[in-house]
Amino acid sequence: MNAINLASNSKSRSWRVIDFVIAAMLAVVLGVGMWAYDTFAYAPVGVLFSAVPWLAGLQFGVWTLPAIAGAMIVRRPGAALLAELIAASVEVSLGNTWGATSLYSALLQGAAVELILLVVLYRNFNLLVAALAGIAAALAEVLVYESWAYWAGTSTEFLLSYLAACMVSGAVIAGVGGWLLVRALRAAGVLGAFAK
Repeated sequence: MNAINLASNSKSRSWRVIDFVIAAMLAVVLGVGMWAYDTFAYAPVGVLFSAVPWLAGLQFGVWTLPAIAGAMIVRRPGAALLAELIAASVEVSLGNTWGATSLYSALLQGAAVELILLVVLYRNFNLLVAALAGIAAALAEVLVYESWAYWAGTSTEFLLSYLAACMVSGAVIAGVGGWLLVRALRAAGVLGAFAK
């Protein structure tokens, strides 16, 4: 099967072998990147935010990038969820601060990205959709999980400020960053078998 045949199926909702392979490869690379961030950057960056702790939410987008990039490349229902879960599995297997709870976060974030793509019927993969998907992932993560797992007992003001920081990060790092990453991969000719 050549690239022309692969590209001709790009509007289909059914998954091709290449979709699984690319989603998995991307997720593994980004999962290693997430682990590297956890290991080498998370604590030092956290020190920068120690005076205003809710600003730590500005790091959120790092962990949602696989869902958005995976969705923007594969463009099939489930791609965001698959890429996010594989990336989190790699991150957990290499060792991170949060352990297996990262898989729960990945499930929430991937599902939120899928929800935004469902709203546009998996037909629109532009910058705005990517940014909205990042915001949705932040809302799901903070409201469904972190608000009680990490921030129970903090003030409403803190929680809302943290949520806003996560939403900005989801839109910019995961949304815009994921969209730009996919554009760069397309420009490099890496994604010839996928729709533009």
